[in-house]
Amino acid sequence: MRRTAAAALAAALLLPLAACANDAASTSHNGAAPAGPTVEGPKVKIMVGGLDKVIYMPAMLTQRLGFFAEAGVNVELMSEPAGVNATTALLAGDVQGAVGFYDHTIDLQAKGKSVESVVQFSQAPGEVEVVSAKQADAIKSGADFKGRKLGVTSIGSSTDFLTKYLAVKNGVDTSQFSPIAVGAGQTFIAAMQQGSIDAGMTTDPTVANIVSKNIGSVLYDMRTPEGSKAALGGLYPSSSLYMNTAWVNSNKDTVQKLANAFVKTLKWMNTHTPEEIAAKMPADYAQGGAEQYAAAIKATLPMFTTDGVMPADGPKTVLAVLGAFHPDVKGKEASIDLAKTYTTEFVTKAAG
Repeated sequence: MRRTAAAALAAALLLPLAACANDAASTSHNGAAPAGPTVEGPKVKIMVGGLDKVIYMPAMLTQRLGFFAEAGVNVELMSEPAGVNATTALLAGDVQGAVGFYDHTIDLQAKGKSVESVVQFSQAPGEVEVVSAKQADAIKSGADFKGRKLGVTSIGSSTDFLTKYLAVKNGVDTSQFSPIAVGAGQTFIAAMQQGSIDAGMTTDPTVANIVSKNIGSVLYDMRTPEGSKAALGGLYPSSSLYMNTAWVNSNKDTVQKLANAFVKTLKWMNTHTPEEIAAKMPADYAQGGAEQYAAAIKATLPMFTTDGVMPADGPKTVLAVLGAFHPDVKGKEASIDLAKTYTTEFVTKAAG
């Protein structure tokens, strides 16, 4: 009864919450991932908003490299097709950590909840706005979103609110276009082929599939720091490991072990080729073939940090984006204490 009540409360809190990017997974990699080697140490459950997504690659890669075991922590990776469910599970106490977008910490603080990023995987969203080949001549910027059907993973997802921000930034009100929930992967691609959407926001490996098949072209590329700055006005920290602040404060040794493992992975990614990284991942993640998967990783690699540290001005950019339209944040920016939405305590020690 208590768990049901907690889950219900968490779900209510998250109804308008921007879900993690790609919260509709393109494959059926749901439930628990195969466990890594068991070691003597604490057990931690981490929910990921799509284990097969390149933007969340550090989670599975850390397990595949054996760095969790090396750090002395037993991690069970779980995957939810809806990223918002990962945060719901965290708030309900079903898992101790979630891998998803940093923006959750800001939105939850506005709701009176304290959640913080403890390892910041990325400094850019990793998102791409792609335009259908049929609409390439008609949609040249966000100013052309008016009257259009724009694909997002789900309503209320990060792809949804980033799309809304790009529209508002270019003078189009959010009521002047239609966001269409089409998921990711094959459902996204099918929607574009069938004309159900004119353009849409997604990530790799979906982007790679669309471009390689000439189904669409890139309009806004936010896989790099430069792309993030151009589209959003600054670095936009997204994928991260975030946890309840109270749990972090009560389990610092365990959190440090997690930080040690993830920081080691981020450093490893920075010193290995996309092909080497792809070879470490589960074979079925390479839906378009090994070569295309490696290319997708190469295109997305610039978004990742090399040390897990939050970019200095990143939180301000996220707050500004959310404040432009998000009902839970707009007009309340001054009351948000960004210093409480992340910590560098653990990644700093991990680097030492």
